[in-house]
Amino acid sequence: MKRRRARNMTGHKNRLSASALIVRTLIGAGMAVMLIGVFYPLFWMVLSGFKDNTGLLTNPFGLPDKWRFSNYVSIWNNGIRRYFFNSLVITVLSSALVAVVSSFAAFALSRYRFRSRRFWFMYLLCGLMLAPQVSLISNYKILQGLHLYNSYAGLVFVYTAFRVPYTMFLMWSYFMTLPKDIEEAACIDGCSSFQNFAHILLPMSKPIMATGTILTVRYVWNDFLFSMVYTESAALRTIPYGLNALKSETGTEWAKLMAGMVISAIPIIVLFTFTQKYFVRGLAVGAVKG
Repeated sequence: MKRRRARNMTGHKNRLSASALIVRTLIGAGMAVMLIGVFYPLFWMVLSGFKDNTGLLTNPFGLPDKWRFSNYVSIWNNGIRRYFFNSLVITVLSSALVAVVSSFAAFALSRYRFRSRRFWFMYLLCGLMLAPQVSLISNYKILQGLHLYNSYAGLVFVYTAFRVPYTMFLMWSYFMTLPKDIEEAACIDGCSSFQNFAHILLPMSKPIMATGTILTVRYVWNDFLFSMVYTESAALRTIPYGLNALKSETGTEWAKLMAGMVISAIPIIVLFTFTQKYFVRGLAVGAVKG
């Protein structure tokens, strides 16, 4: 009887190990397909940037017959360098302002009890329901009235207004899950509210701060609509507009356009590469606690 039980248990373990192996193989194959689907378009775009128009149109999926590094140099020097730095300035300023405003608003709404707290919370959340396309004319009039139209400041303020509601809600939901015992102990030791915020809450909130900042950077860097509507001078427009301006009715140099798209994607790829630990942790914490 004991031998039979041992054999049955061994057979059961073998069946489990075989089924587990099949499941792992299927999961691995699915992940491989997903990776190919994500990285192949980027790989194709990089290769296309080394071709000429003829090679790109006649052999779009093959290797370049001649590696033309001059495409990247030419499109940078004569095409998108100005737009690239415009995007960099506007993205950095907008992301910093969104992080500051959202963190202060989330701190006040999560830690203080005042009469109009619920009103201000709902007022900020209403910004999530406002589509950018709906507010183009009103924002245009406001910027003109404030003499901020066709300026860095105008774009930064518009981006900040549209990103604060979402980022504030992320931070507020995270702040509400943090224990208040540490802050109360710090207050007993003589810490002010601002010291509690700067030295206790913010260091504990790095993951969600990183998540909100990365999402803001991606939104601002890739935006085309606001740059086109709220600026007139080409010296102020951002890289999505610059890439669109490379197209021509008489003839578009598609290979150089691909090179420009690769250059425009590099900052976002680098940002996600170096901050993915905080980004994933922030999403995980938000999913569990939010």
